[in-house]
Amino acid sequence: SMKPSGPLLLLVLLAAAGLSRAQFRTSLLDLSGILPSLSRPANHSRIFYAVMFDAGSTGTRIHVYTFIQSNSEPLPVLDNEMFHSIKPGLSAYADYPETAGETVRMLLKVAKKTVPRLDWKRTPLVLRATAGLRLLPAAKAQALLDQVQLVFDESPFLVPDNSVSIMNGTNEGILAWISLNFLTGHLNAHATKTVGILDLGGGSTQITFLPKLRVGLFFCTFDPLSGRLRQLNITFIICCRKRSRWQVFKSLCLPSKFRDDWSFGGLTYQVSGDQDGRAGYKPCYQEVLKVVKGIIHQPHELEDSNVFYAFSYYFDRAVDAGLIRGTVRVRDFKKRAKEACNKMSEFPAVSPFLCMDLTYITCLLKDGFGFKDSTVLQLTKKVKNVEASWALGAMLDHFHKLTIH
Repeated sequence: SMKPSGPLLLLVLLAAAGLSRAQFRTSLLDLSGILPSLSRPANHSRIFYAVMFDAGSTGTRIHVYTFIQSNSEPLPVLDNEMFHSIKPGLSAYADYPETAGETVRMLLKVAKKTVPRLDWKRTPLVLRATAGLRLLPAAKAQALLDQVQLVFDESPFLVPDNSVSIMNGTNEGILAWISLNFLTGHLNAHATKTVGILDLGGGSTQITFLPKLRVGLFFCTFDPLSGRLRQLNITFIICCRKRSRWQVFKSLCLPSKFRDDWSFGGLTYQVSGDQDGRAGYKPCYQEVLKVVKGIIHQPHELEDSNVFYAFSYYFDRAVDAGLIRGTVRVRDFKKRAKEACNKMSEFPAVSPFLCMDLTYITCLLKDGFGFKDSTVLQLTKKVKNVEASWALGAMLDHFHKLTIH
């Protein structure tokens, strides 16, 4: 497992110290001393807002949260989330950083429509970028962040210190764990257990849970390259044409006659099936296994009693494969992966990457994280009408840092 960094270390130490649920939630967040007075009686609740941007590898999302804080409770209640997203991600504008600024400026209109004008100046504005910007050269990533910072500084909202930054994968996992446990009520004093999270993005994946022995949070991140790119990178050839050079990535997980361009991390790759190879689930799985094996640290602390929520790309690909139930088993992904791989020629134009992605998810769950075929996963896009992601946890962590400084 990886070690946490920065203020998030406090959250892990609190869990490791074996504090009671009430102590943990009080330490995590107590806004009574930092919220602006809204001229309400002392025994009444207060409403406040927060804006979090998730700058991911495949898109940029804005989350506008409305919280209700009671003077008698340390944890606020999330009353509402306004969510909107735009594709592609900011990393697609690596050579045109001003366009990235325009994307953020356009999304800020959502915040202006949601937050009352009188509350703009005390509503924090934060952006955290993930794998998309982590994969870029440092200078290009910084140019994008600088443009976002300019847009933030011109806005009428409260811009905290370090309001625009790149977040590492470890923090993604911890903050997503906080989000899901907050939304499912597992940070409340009466809760007796917590839930684990499985997050799969365009450029990284995380697993985070509280082991049975309660020796601290277990978190693991698979970064820096996306599984699809790592997989395509197993075999490649360099081709020359009209004095230009490009890589053609071949895979047994793609239809043999498939050939197309695929963009990721600001670069465009030519990908194709392997016409000389025998495509199908088994050869695809062996190809994927080369990517997963030895890179993912399998958590031996995993217990059968752990409940895991799987979201992001897990959810999206499950829907593509027809798995739309709230609860799925690992064997369901395996079954759909076999169907997609062994019938690739029947729907290559609809979803040529479906075999590859479902096999990658299956291998990641089984050989990467050590789940059994019978392991049950809670597949979700939203919890209580709120997007399942690290964004809410990041905003709660932002308020937490205000209480300890």
